[in-house]
Parts: sequence; C-alpha cells; structure tokens
Amino acid sequence: MNRPARAGRRRLPGWVAAAATIAAFSGWTSALPDQLSGTQVVPPPEVALPGYRQPSRDAAFGTPFTRITDPGAALGAGIACRREMCRHRYSSAQAWNADQSLLLIPVGCGGLCFFDGRSYEPLFRRARSGECEWHPVRPEAMICVSPSAVTIWEPRSAREEVIYRAEGYRDLKFGPNKGNPSNDGRWIALRAVAANGQEVAFALDLAERRKGADISLQGLPGRTNSCTISPLGLHVVCFQYLEDGTDQAFVFTIDAQLVQRWPEHHRPGHGDMTVDADGSEVYVGISKAPPDRYFIIKRRLSDGAVTVLAPTGEGQHASLRSIRRPGWVFVTYAGDPAAVARRTGWAPFAREVIALKIDGSGEFRRIVHTHSVRHDYWNEAQASPSPDGTRVIWASNWDQAGGPIHAFVAQLDWPERAAALESITEPQR
Repeated sequence: MNRPARAGRRRLPGWVAAAATIAAFSGWTSALPDQLSGTQVVPPPEVALPGYRQPSRDAAFGTPFTRITDPGAALGAGIACRREMCRHRYSSAQAWNADQSLLLIPVGCGGLCFFDGRSYEPLFRRARSGECEWHPVRPEAMICVSPSAVTIWEPRSAREEVIYRAEGYRDLKFGPNKGNPSNDGRWIALRAVAANGQEVAFALDLAERRKGADISLQGLPGRTNSCTISPLGLHVVCFQYLEDGTDQAFVFTIDAQLVQRWPEHHRPGHGDMTVDADGSEVYVGISKAPPDRYFIIKRRLSDGAVTVLAPTGEGQHASLRSIRRPGWVFVTYAGDPAAVARRTGWAPFAREVIALKIDGSGEFRRIVHTHSVRHDYWNEAQASPSPDGTRVIWASNWDQAGGPIHAFVAQLDWPERAAALESITEPQR
C-alpha cells in the first residue's frame, strides 16, 4: 500500500494551480500536467451498497456500474461466494478473455468461477491447481503453468494440450501471480529450479514450443518475487526483494543479457507494462523513491528513461491490461479524500479509479469512486480494465473497513464509440 510521506516531499517544478478544461464529452478532462493540481478532489458521496446485479451509477461521475458478486450467497451455476470476499485477483491480471465474453472471479468462490463477461450472469466453476492467465488472442483458451508443465486449457470444454513439459527443470512458476503473456500470446516467462538446484528464469516460445536461455537468479541481490515477459516478447523483467526492504527491477533480453538494473525502491512498482506510441516497451506504475516519490511514472525498458505522468498522490495500483487501447493507464487511487484535498500540489484523486494518458500530457478521465476504505491487502480496490478498456473491474468493502469484499464492474464509452452511437441514434433526414 502506498503511503506518501508527511514531510520531505519533492514536487516537480511547474505544478501550478490552473482550472482543468472539461471537454464536451461527459467525464473527460484535458489538462496539461501543471494543471492537475488545480483540479478538485471529489469525495465519494455516501450511498448504500448497490443491489447484486442491479444497474447503478456513480453519484458523482455518472459512470454506470454493477455489483457482480454477493459475498456469503450462492449465485447459481455451482458458484457460491465466501462470506468474507468474492473478487478478482489483481490489477495487472486480466479478468476478461480475449473477446470479453467471459469474466473470471478466482478469489473467494471455491475455484475458478466464470461469469458472462457482459451480463455478469454466473456460468460455471472449475477446480484446478497451478496458475492460469487468459490467452490474449484466443477467447476460448487460458495459458496454465503447473510445477512440471505449461498447457493451453479451455475452461468451457475442459480440453487441455501440453505445450511444454519440463525436462531438467522443476517447480515452474508463472510469475508467480504477476506473470502475463506477451500481447500476441506467443511468449511467457517462467521461473524454475534447474537440475543443479539453481533458481533460473527463461522465456518460453509457445508457438515454437521452445525455451530461451536460462537467466540465473542466484547472482541477483535479495530474493526473486516474480518474473514476467514484456508486451512484445523482447524482455524478461524480474523483481527482487532485498533484506533492507528495497524492491529492485532487472530487465533482461530473452537471450539472458542484462539490459537494465533499476536499483531504486519500486521506481516504479505496483504497475504494468505496455507498448508506447513510439514502439518502446515501458513499465508504468507508482514510484517510491526520489526524485519522484509517489508520482505516477513511465519507465522505458531499453534505457530506463523516466517520464512523470502525475504528481505526488495516493496512487495505489496501475493497470495496462487494456492491450487493445494503448496509451492509457488505469490508476487506482486510495487515501482519505479530506486529507488529499488539504495537500497542495498533490494529484487530486482519492478512493477512485481514473484513466490517465501515458504521453505526459496530463489528460485524464475520472471513472468511478471505489468506496474501498483501508483495512488489509484484499480490501484494496486494484482496478483492472478489460482488453478494450470499456469495462473496469474493482474490489470494494463499500465503506466498511473489514466488511465483505465485493466485485464491481464499471462500463465506459470512449469518444469514438460515443460518436458511433450518436450517429446510429440520430434521426434520418
């Protein structure tokens, strides 16, 4: 959880007060970065918990949303939610399949629970071990990793095909927990234990069923938290936790050549990767180190160049799972709205999800209030968008610290879709 320091904060020169310009399209703000500090914090209105699968609207932003789980209840189709929680997994884990016809809820429902991706009707439950992530191109398929094999699994039909069986390696891990495939579904990164007992990571080409060179993890400082492939399948990125509490990142080619070491603590962290407008692979997240502590930043994998996207604030998680809507990061903000409002120069967001342009322009869109108040890890909202960015799932205890944790989905239109709808509904002349 990101907690900005009370003293010693650095502010980017040029953050000056200025009113944001509201665009004609509802919900959009176009602002230069130095105008963000002039935008006002919008506290979440006090509203009752919406009914299960009942259409609702954010009282401040007007965004339609739906509560899609009901902790403590049997939802049908063999799916029953635990009383404590029933939610998606994490901000950088894709909840929807490639065509968004299926939505996965894997936490608190006794297995992998699948819902209709648009109506949120419960469909079926599957029990399985190992780690599975949606294939980004094949709607019917998930990429699954067990300790000894990698498979393509189809949840509806239960068909499964072995793509790679480990020989000379054991304890395969897909991340763990923070692994994603490349955007085309061809590459993943695996952690494993080699025959000599050494911990390694390597890229795996699912199309050619061929592993890349071993990346030795033994020589890296600290312990490895996770490794993942980059969006274009060009790099393997590993995150190391040191004894002093520092989280560092190491960027390798798929041929095991070290490209970058980011020794600063979480600079950035709690984020995700995407392909920038110029074709560069970048990591976007929350910095926890000087000179941009608690800023939202973008960092290029090839050379470590940093671009500031938003100033100091209560940014908690950043997601780029909207791989078919590049150029936008979905940021979950935590914090107390009243406290954030008192902080001059801070990003003016609290307990809400926004979409933020990653070009450094400062253009953003306020999406929805999370109504998630601080308690523990699972109470964090951890918002994650669908592949096309038209839906966003988040978790919430709905203003009750320690209360049941529900899953919600917000639905949003983008300008081109809104224009298309307007042309369809416009009377013919």
